[in-house]
Amino acid sequence: MGLGTVGRAVAKILWERNDADSLFRLTHICNRNVQHKKQAWGNEPWFPNDVVWTEDFHTILNSDADIVIELIGGLHPAEDIVRGALTAGKSVVTANKQLIARHGPDLLQLASANGCQLEFGASVAGGVPVLPALRTGLSGDRMHGIAGILNGTCNYILSRIETDRIPFSEALEEAQARGYAEADASEDLDGGDARAKLSILALAGLHVRVSPGDIRARTIRPIDAVDFDYAAELDCTIRQISRADLKESTLFADVGPSLVPASSPFGRVQRNLNLVLTSGEYGGDMAFLGAGAGGDPTAVAVVSDLMFVAESLAAGSRSPGSRPHHPLQLASPKISCDFETPWYLRFLVKDQPGIIASLAAILSAHQLNIDAVLQNPGFDKNALPFVITLEPCRDAQLHPALQEMAALPFTLKPCLCLPILR
Repeated sequence: MGLGTVGRAVAKILWERNDADSLFRLTHICNRNVQHKKQAWGNEPWFPNDVVWTEDFHTILNSDADIVIELIGGLHPAEDIVRGALTAGKSVVTANKQLIARHGPDLLQLASANGCQLEFGASVAGGVPVLPALRTGLSGDRMHGIAGILNGTCNYILSRIETDRIPFSEALEEAQARGYAEADASEDLDGGDARAKLSILALAGLHVRVSPGDIRARTIRPIDAVDFDYAAELDCTIRQISRADLKESTLFADVGPSLVPASSPFGRVQRNLNLVLTSGEYGGDMAFLGAGAGGDPTAVAVVSDLMFVAESLAAGSRSPGSRPHHPLQLASPKISCDFETPWYLRFLVKDQPGIIASLAAILSAHQLNIDAVLQNPGFDKNALPFVITLEPCRDAQLHPALQEMAALPFTLKPCLCLPILR
């Protein structure tokens, strides 16, 4: 279902890996304007001569196909297609992060009730096998924390600003020209993509039900080259970090730009790579690094899931209810973004006497302690950037102070507030 970049790569891998012991064969291709797809790609050796090309999904539902690969993306009509396949007893392999993030728990229940399987290893971090690891290799641990660089577009833009100190707008245009960012990149830049992936990681690793909309997402748009200058003085750099920590009955979750040590695993990730760090009670910390997007890496994850399902079916294992990596009993914790961390506050002001005193008075009134004040020379006094770092405090404690400081007459823009993750 869906013969785009990933779909073609999947078909090619299936053809190139095909041998006498193959557990599966491609029977149907379903796509809108399917004749156009057939004219463009139907003569490739990747597609068997007897494959059925159709625009009608019911052709597949009524066939003897055992597994449906859903690569359409989005919620509609993908949700109806996946539910229809599972209801018909057909296992599903999908790369659809939005679908799994919003309906994953219900779809897993539906798969279990109908004796089939739902696999979604390609829905997060493309070719990085973090989801299979969480659902199988680490299922014996008790996971309590997950953090990651989950969006290659944001990581590319931020690493380009860092490397050449170019403006955000120039880095975005470059990402779009290279095909790393859509014309409308809002879903990436404003954190929507990453929080959907974080929701799936929390489902698979922390065994909790959390809607993406309940996770706070902060945009990377205000980040400028000057922030990397000040971050470097703190031995840090800036990355979009998605993090989730389960503490008793509360899931602390957040997505957005953060300062991270330049020498840390996050600080060393460049361009459009993805990195996921997991923390377990028994196994400690694990790291997963690799290409988070692209036709071939994502197709590898899809085919890996396909092989897993095919082997299960060949072995006669029709019920995933006994498999430990699909937790059907999920907790529904309280969702909070009230992390306690040090903070980086970057101000842009019209210079005048008493600025630091005014800001310090507000911070003191809210019992917030200043750690350092950084101000580099050479900037226009009518648009002067400088930084205050704070000792660890809770997000909820800081927010009222930010509102007061934004109303001060010398403030040209709202303060850029970033957590410092040590």
